[in-house]
Amino acid sequence: MTEGVKKAGTVALVGRPNAGKSTLMNQLIREKVAIVSDKPQTTRHRLVGILNDERGQIVFHDTPGVHKPLHRMNRQMVSVAMDALNGADIVCLLVDASTSHGSGEQQLLETVLRAESPKLVILNKIDLVNKGRLLPRMELYAEAGDFQEIVPISALTGDGREVLLDLLFDLLPPGEPLYDPELLTVHPDRFLVAERIREKVLEHTRDELPFTTAVLLDAWQEEGAGLVRIFASILVERPGQKKILIGRQGSMIKKVGTAARKDLEELLGRRVYLDLQVKHEPDWRENRRILGDLERDLWADLG
Repeated sequence: MTEGVKKAGTVALVGRPNAGKSTLMNQLIREKVAIVSDKPQTTRHRLVGILNDERGQIVFHDTPGVHKPLHRMNRQMVSVAMDALNGADIVCLLVDASTSHGSGEQQLLETVLRAESPKLVILNKIDLVNKGRLLPRMELYAEAGDFQEIVPISALTGDGREVLLDLLFDLLPPGEPLYDPELLTVHPDRFLVAERIREKVLEHTRDELPFTTAVLLDAWQEEGAGLVRIFASILVERPGQKKILIGRQGSMIKKVGTAARKDLEELLGRRVYLDLQVKHEPDWRENRRILGDLERDLWADLG
């Protein structure tokens, strides 16, 4: 990179579900913007994380995992990932190196190769793989074609972070920052709060519940500088799921609420009163109105 020339641009992180895109973005910007869980399809939107340093500004786009969509919501998720891929200055194909290369991975590889922007392969989770398994995987992507580099990394430990950032800044075009350098993300607190609540649902539930739950903020009441009252609904698709999420004598929803409140107080820097209700909304993943409500607070008005 030419000395003194500032770089700026967008980097799309794309990959299959559970490849570690959200963990990587949080690691790269050293802040928690995206929620993280071991459940596939945790990320449902294009999330923006902003890194600023003396070399310039990188705007990361964390995207939903590319999968075969079965619902309107999932079709929107895959569409979001494709839009980010086609609109970024650099495309990073994130691969879980601890899993085998299957048909879904191959299909995504072929899609990424059609992108016109510079492309990197990031082999993630190298902390779980020995070199004997890693090298053949690197050769597979090296032979696939048009990639500037193949970067082994551990998003969890940060191993390979600086190498990746150096490559990204080398590939980005010169330019002024796209956003105020003081920003870490463009998403408003309302969206981040709903996501943190959903993260606690993911942490405390199993089976099909993570896929069929969503969080809507119903009310946000400021009470001076020291307290905010937040009222939110957790949507489920079936009556049995509502029963599981509430738990015996309210034990599960209390557990989720307590964990979420502590996280939100750290996020917002003040006391939080959190009221959670579980609502039965059949087939909400096909409901245009509900999906629109879930999108309403995603973007801040930066004008």
